[in-house]
Amino acid sequence: ETGMPRSYGVDIKTDNRTAFGNALEDVGRLNYGQAGKTPLLVFDCDLAGSVKTDGFALSCPCWFKEMGIQEHSTATVAGAASCGGVISLWADFGVFGLDEAYNQQRLNDINETNLKVALTHVGLDVGEDGMTHQCIDYVGLFRNTFGWKLIVPADPNQTDRATRWAIETPGNVCLAMGRSKLPVLADERGLPLFGEGYEFRYGKADVIREGNDGAIFCMGQMAHRALRAWEKLRETGIRPLLLHVSCPLEIDEEAMKAAIKTGAILTVEDHHSRTGLGSGIGMRLAEDGEAVRFRAMGVHRYGDSGASEEVI
Repeated sequence: ETGMPRSYGVDIKTDNRTAFGNALEDVGRLNYGQAGKTPLLVFDCDLAGSVKTDGFALSCPCWFKEMGIQEHSTATVAGAASCGGVISLWADFGVFGLDEAYNQQRLNDINETNLKVALTHVGLDVGEDGMTHQCIDYVGLFRNTFGWKLIVPADPNQTDRATRWAIETPGNVCLAMGRSKLPVLADERGLPLFGEGYEFRYGKADVIREGNDGAIFCMGQMAHRALRAWEKLRETGIRPLLLHVSCPLEIDEEAMKAAIKTGAILTVEDHHSRTGLGSGIGMRLAEDGEAVRFRAMGVHRYGDSGASEEVI
């Protein structure tokens, strides 16, 4: 039982990891101690306060597993547990949950586990922690596998719905989030874009703004920045199609057709520019023989250490 989604108003600014933690706690409270409910085991590597699983730990203590600082073992144990009749969720920083434990996540793919991984602090958004902690390669790493699903939500509302979807969906699913607080995305009427009435669908690109003067594909926490750029372009009489891709491993064919019709495509991501969203869309354009102007914007070197906004 995943319950009803929470909706965050446009006046609220919070981080996606908090929205994830709130949704996870909601699901835990609904099922904990209830006869006949599938156990949801949440694994932690001494980061509960940062990855926002502390609320779940207080509400569902017997389902919370503190593993200490041993990421390779945790990836193995969480994957194995998911093959034993429970739902497993492991939340960790991107560099620890994937980069450090990539071989274990590859084996979880091979063994067809039912693991949910919540990666926080991905991208340059974890600015102050420096280049060693800036996970800028997670899309490319998951693209090397065949079964993993990857979701990079744009704001707290989409994060809430994606979290509930991931928990109830069989198979290995990763939810990737940054650290910073983000504005709630709004439509042109000023209402939450991913609020009431929105249902998360894996692989479906989200139209943030309509237009036909080129197309911009953005991903995750770059969505609000792309929207600011869109608003500046509109002031000059240019109105591009603005699309958000929450599932970079799955190309939305309808969105691609709409973007191609505009004659120019730009991708924007807080990720390695050659292995993320841009490379996926660029390859699809090449495979289909599409003659369209194309540029991929993203991370082109290891990041500095400093405030997120300055580093980006």
